[in-house]
This record gives sequence, C-alpha cells and structure tokens, in this order.
Amino acid sequence: MLFNSLEFFIFLPLVFVLYWFVTNKHLKLQNILLLIASYVFYGWWDYRFLSLIALSTVVDYFIGLSIYNSQNKIHRKYWLLISVLFNLGLLGFFKYYNFFIESWVDLLASLGYQLQSTWTLKVILPVGISFYTFQTMSYSIDIYRNKLNPTKDFIAFAAFVSFFPQLVAGPIERASNLLPQMLKKRQFDKSQSLAGIELIVWGMFKKVVIADSFAPIVNDIFSNYAGYSGGTLIMGALLFAFQIYCDFSGYSDIAIGTARLFGFDLMTNFNFPYFSKSIGEFWRKWHISLSTWFRDYLYIPLGGSKVGKLKGIRNVFAIFLVSGFWHGANWTFIAWGGIHALLFIPSFILGTNRKHLEENPLGKNWAFYIKDILKVLYTFSVVTIAWVFFRADTIRDAVSYIAHINSLSIDPLSFIMLSDILLIIALVVLDYLRYKKIKIHFLIWLLMVLAILGALNRDVQAEFIYFQF
Repeated sequence: MLFNSLEFFIFLPLVFVLYWFVTNKHLKLQNILLLIASYVFYGWWDYRFLSLIALSTVVDYFIGLSIYNSQNKIHRKYWLLISVLFNLGLLGFFKYYNFFIESWVDLLASLGYQLQSTWTLKVILPVGISFYTFQTMSYSIDIYRNKLNPTKDFIAFAAFVSFFPQLVAGPIERASNLLPQMLKKRQFDKSQSLAGIELIVWGMFKKVVIADSFAPIVNDIFSNYAGYSGGTLIMGALLFAFQIYCDFSGYSDIAIGTARLFGFDLMTNFNFPYFSKSIGEFWRKWHISLSTWFRDYLYIPLGGSKVGKLKGIRNVFAIFLVSGFWHGANWTFIAWGGIHALLFIPSFILGTNRKHLEENPLGKNWAFYIKDILKVLYTFSVVTIAWVFFRADTIRDAVSYIAHINSLSIDPLSFIMLSDILLIIALVVLDYLRYKKIKIHFLIWLLMVLAILGALNRDVQAEFIYFQF
C-alpha cells in the first residue's frame, strides 16, 4: 500500500479510530490491531511475502530468548551466528543471487569462457526486505552484547518487526527504542498527533509535489543523455539530487508522522543533509538510521578509527562500499559508495571529519557566512556528481553522462525546467525555516495541502524510490 494512494487515506483513519476508540483500554489489543494492520498494509503489495516477515519474526524472537538464556559463551555465539546467517541469507537470496551469478558469468566471459547464465532465477525482490532484516538482526546482536533484554511478549515483538509506518522504507529502528514503546501503555496526545499530521503533510508535499514532478524529466534525461546539452545534463543531475532527497526524506517524514498518530516516536532519519559543510557532516544527516547501523554493527566492530590510519582507511572503505551495495545489486551502487569513501578519506586522514557537529547550518558570524555557504555548495556539488552513479543503469552510462557535460548550451527542455527550479527554491526556503524551527504560517500549510491534492489527481501513483532497496 502506498502512502500516496486512496487506499492509504481510507486505511489510516480506520486504523486510527479503532486504535484510540475501540482498543484503547487494552494494550494487548492495541498491539494485535497494529500487527494486523501492518500485515494488511504490507500484504497489499504481495501477500505471499508476508511469510518472510512472519518467519523472520519467529526466528529472531526465539533466538533472542536462546541467546539470553544460554550460559555458555560458545552457545551464545552459535545462536547469534544462526540469526545473522538467516537474515543475511534471506537478503542475499532475494536481492543478490542473480547479481553474483551474472557477475561470475561476465568475469568468465572476459577471460574467454562463453557461458550462459542458466543459473539465474526469476526472483522478485520483496518490498522492504533490506529494512526489516536489519531491524531484527540488530535485536539479536544487542541481546548478545548484553545491551538489551529479550521480550517474552511475542505480539509486541511481532508488531515491532512489522510496524507499518516504517516497515518498507525505514527508518531502521532499534529494538532499544521502538520495542519498549510497544510494551507500555500509550495515551492519546493531541499535540503529538498535530505534530504528526504536519510531518505527514510536509512529507507528502516533498513526495508528490516535488519528487514526482521531477521524476519524468529525470527519467527522460538519464535515458537519453547523449542527445542533450551539457546545461540540461547538469539540470538533470540537480533535479535527481532533489528528487531522491524529497522522495526518501518525504517517506521518512510520513512514517514518523504516522507513528506519532499512534503514540510512537521514531528516530530522525534526515537532518537537513543538503545544508552540510562536509561529506562527514552529510553522512551524519543522510539516512541516519542506516549510517548509524553500519557504524555500530560494522565499523566499530572492525576497530573503527582506533586501529591506526591504514586499518582505519580500510574500515572507512568497508562501511561505504557495503552501504553502497546495500542499496542495490548493481556495480553502480558500489561505485557510488566508493566515491563517497574517496571524498571522506582526506578529512579522515587529517582528523577533520568530526568538524561541524553543531546544529547550525550556516555560521553565526557574518565573517564566516560566505565561507560556510561555499562549503555547503561544494559538498552539495560533489554529492550531486556522485548521485549520477547512483541513478545511472551502468557505470559506463554514469561516466558517459558526466563526460557529455562539455558545454553550458541551453536547449528547449531547460526552459521547461524553470518551474522546477522555483520548486527547489521553495523547498530550500521551507527546509531552512523548519531547521531554524520558525513556525510556518497556516496559509503556507494550506497551499501545500492544495498542491498535494492537485498532484494526487494525476493518473500515475509513483512508488517511493527506496522501495526497490
């Protein structure tokens, strides 16, 4: 079920009413309702894949208990290994099986051995599998590390795994944050609900008004880049940078806002990343739930930055390459991760990667104002260039796309995109107001609602980009 669909606008109020006015006196009934609603929400795409969520839930529920009850360290490791192998096995089969087979066939072909990829399968990628497998796997890891006690409430755990607002595209919640909220009585909070509605409206505006408006133009430019001028290719990359931001952060805003309607607080997934003054700051503000997941469960266990510069550089490359590969079974994503690693390494070596930890997008002192703006523009520019590899079908296409930016001539399509530039300006201004916590006037919210209704009236309902990951 899509957030930007008529079905969801019927589904959400119905669940809300049942949750607060029918089951509100019984915590167990509320969790059962959330569980059923979550399975209906997910099953709307393909009910067959509900078995994967159910299986993952059962496996990690009992493994969590087994790890906690095991006194023998070796037995604890065995149980953890089963959890990791099971979750990565699911993810690997459905998401990466064909990629490895085809890559192996291509490698042999380059060595002169002509083979057919007869071992590839027609595997359908289950929506959200990258998200809920990481969520359940971290539950087992945290129990193993003695950072979390397992729950014996299976319904609450199942509701945590399948919680519909963030099930298919995050944020990737930690059990230490979301599970305790499942286990305690929730009270209706009017201010929390109103804040949730504002987030839903803001997220819908970013998704259906901005991202979906940019999508057809971006698709056309990237599919036919050889026929466009350098100016249009630059515009295409710029529009995609804002398309993916509005699409993914829009989903996160809707998810967090929807969760607040039911009395839950999800972690922040985006913290105005395009105001970042360095690559390090960008990755502290972009897809936070994933970057912190890899930090806690991959980077730090490898030794982080405390094992010397050379091994530290190895660890940086590991986390960026794996992060890229997490996004999809294509060499373009690995290249995208590698580019970010190369951009990050200089500051890592110089020890400046932890700069700009303050929560202020631009300097408070006018003497540094222009300098900060230039840093923001530089960071955004290199991030946008890297997005070309993320969006392109192949690495060759990405390199060719960039190579074709050899002139700043303007063709007719560029004039059509003037309205999209105005949308970008409006987004940046509104984003900045929200960052500075300046209250947005009621009339602006009304205009956003009207724009959303107009956009929803289009024939096409575009899925969120991160559904494919």
